[in-house]
Amino acid sequence: MIHLAKVLKANQLNKCIGCFTCMLVCAGINRRNHSIRKSCISMKTSGGMSGRFVSVVCQACRDPQCAGVCPSDALKPRKGGGVTLDKSKCIGCRRCEAACLVSAIGYDEEERKPLVCHHCGMCARYCPHGCLELVDVPDEEEVAV
Repeated sequence: MIHLAKVLKANQLNKCIGCFTCMLVCAGINRRNHSIRKSCISMKTSGGMSGRFVSVVCQACRDPQCAGVCPSDALKPRKGGGVTLDKSKCIGCRRCEAACLVSAIGYDEEERKPLVCHHCGMCARYCPHGCLELVDVPDEEEVAV
């Protein structure tokens, strides 16, 4: 039986108007904070006020570099791609932030811990224009069987 993991994808950014609802929802639900600085997703323009919006979000790597450089084993590869963070093990060294190939890992200066997307999909659920979506991906190990 194939179990599907869910990962966040930004497939419809041509519809994005820059409302930042995705960032506010992420920070509010996952961090109990209303600052976009606490969000695990980032939206920005590709060229000032007239540019299109781009997302900086975890790409759900199958072999995540961020987990590979973690000296305290706080980041573990997640089924379907990406990582999970065990905050109790994290020493706040920021190596994961530097290792992320798409700069999707932020850093919470107050907590001294990384901001890691866990693909909950709340940002996609509340995006008023459907720019983001949570998609099913099969676990590689189960597909190979």
